[in-house]
Amino acid sequence: MPIDPEKALAAEPRSAEIAWDHKDVQLYHLGLGAGVPPTDPAELRYVLESKLHVLPSFATVAGGGMGVVGGLSAPGIDIDLAAVLHGTQSVTSHRALPVKGSATSTSRVADIYDKGKAAVLVLRTDVADGDGPLWTSEAQIFVRGEGGFGGKRGPSGRLELPDRAPDFTIERRIRPEQALLYRLSGDWNPLHADPEFAALAGFDRPILHGLCSYGMGLKAVVDEVLGGEVTGVTSYSARFAGVVYPGETLRVRAWRVADGRLQFAAYAVERDEAPVLGDCVLSHT
Repeated sequence: MPIDPEKALAAEPRSAEIAWDHKDVQLYHLGLGAGVPPTDPAELRYVLESKLHVLPSFATVAGGGMGVVGGLSAPGIDIDLAAVLHGTQSVTSHRALPVKGSATSTSRVADIYDKGKAAVLVLRTDVADGDGPLWTSEAQIFVRGEGGFGGKRGPSGRLELPDRAPDFTIERRIRPEQALLYRLSGDWNPLHADPEFAALAGFDRPILHGLCSYGMGLKAVVDEVLGGEVTGVTSYSARFAGVVYPGETLRVRAWRVADGRLQFAAYAVERDEAPVLGDCVLSHT
């Protein structure tokens, strides 16, 4: 079997040295649509080196986003990448992400769930520098056709949205070339750039990266609800509910559900609010 759960879970964590600087942070933020309008002080904090703040979701691309790649190449994992689907993503910030840094990234397969027709790999990455832990990220990766091995099913519930009008509704336009810009942060999958490849995958045009919509959702809520205070975010998790295309509009509906906790979801406006992100939870100080 391409996935050997016992071997994968027993494998030693894989470590790698990663580094980034202000150019990586600025490029990532531009890939999320930051800098519009270019003279807005609220946008300059994402793109001007003298004022730069780092969104916690930058953790998903820091060092080329090698955490998930490391997990998928772990011992006991031998799968067809065409059968892989990114299901959920979370990032927990242990302290503010620096504009420039170097750190050790340690990745492992934290769990494996048996969903019958698919397996779910839970990939955990811990990143620390000389001053201690920086962030922890966790991705759930669906692998079609690899279930049925008799393992535990794992959690399967969905987070219900509050039964009331949202406290905030935010819209963000996705620029037509945004996927071409975002991919420069490390995800070179041609699905997001090559129309011919996208057609082979069943799409009429290239789709936006899921992690780009993940970052866009975070930025929208940080800007409109937290006043742009990126350092206040302690954790952020989301489920990838559907695709969104460059040129479309992302609509985010958010609710305050507790002190220091927000829940939200994102939709593609032009396609009758097709779901894009679900089960989004943001915790902040």
